Amino acid sequence: MSKNPTTIPRRQLGRQLRELRQAVGLSLADAARLIERGAGTLQRLEKGENPRIRQLDVEALCKLYGVPEEQTQQMKALALQADRRTRPVDDSHWWTRYEDLIPADFETYMSLEVAAERITMYQPDTVPGIIQTADYARALDRVFFSSDTVMELEQRVQVRIQRQAAITRRLSPVEVDLLIDEAVLRRVAGSPRVMAAQLRRLADTPPNVRVRVVPFRVGFPVGGHVGPFVMLEFPLDPSTGEPVEPTTIYVESYGTRLYFDSDTDVSRYRDAYVKIGRVALSETDSKHLLRSVAKEYES
Repeated sequence: MSKNPTTIPRRQLGRQLRELRQAVGLSLADAARLIERGAGTLQRLEKGENPRIRQLDVEALCKLYGVPEEQTQQMKALALQADRRTRPVDDSHWWTRYEDLIPADFETYMSLEVAAERITMYQPDTVPGIIQTADYARALDRVFFSSDTVMELEQRVQVRIQRQAAITRRLSPVEVDLLIDEAVLRRVAGSPRVMAAQLRRLADTPPNVRVRVVPFRVGFPVGGHVGPFVMLEFPLDPSTGEPVEPTTIYVESYGTRLYFDSDTDVSRYRDAYVKIGRVALSETDSKHLLRSVAKEYES
């Protein structure tokens, strides 16, 4: 598996700092005031959202929370690993080359995606980026990013294609379990030719990618509308026996990206996935349907 990019250590550091603050009974505002930093700055640090981390802040917080010297040094080392300024651009976080095109909150998702051991996805309207063909991605982006130059659009497509290395890499490819509504097959992106190629791609995924179609006839298996979501699960850290990251739910809507990792949220989305999966076609029947609709587009 590729080395974890900076998002993973950032989130680990933030989680540890939050737990230490809560253990001594300080509010976020009070802790920020005592180290002479803004509450917003500390909140971003605790959420793992700040790519630039000051060693002095980590040291001051550790002192404020009464952290032993050895643990303080460990956390400062983690902060150094988490600070993107100290990390060269390499294949473990290649997307930093496209920073001008990728929103910071989606960069977080890409960092989690490349580190995940298993990805469970539900998509009611489009093929997920990690399995899109270049032409399908281009058709969507040409509309969504209508003001982009041709070069910028091609860079966006390239990002989409490079993300797919997570499922095709030779060592420890990520396991993907995907449920897609039948609407994904019927809603045309680009042209019939583009759709035919995309559906054949879905029908011919590698063994680590499981695709099942939720047919129109099953109605609403959860009792209402469920938007697209992704559940990311992570490998164990050999030194602790715990996952390198908690299971994380990613929810994306028009212009908004949200992340949840509480047990309650994870359980709710996992239950929804199970309910939808119960009425989905089998893998074999899904492949047959995908190829059948592809033939319709080709005729």
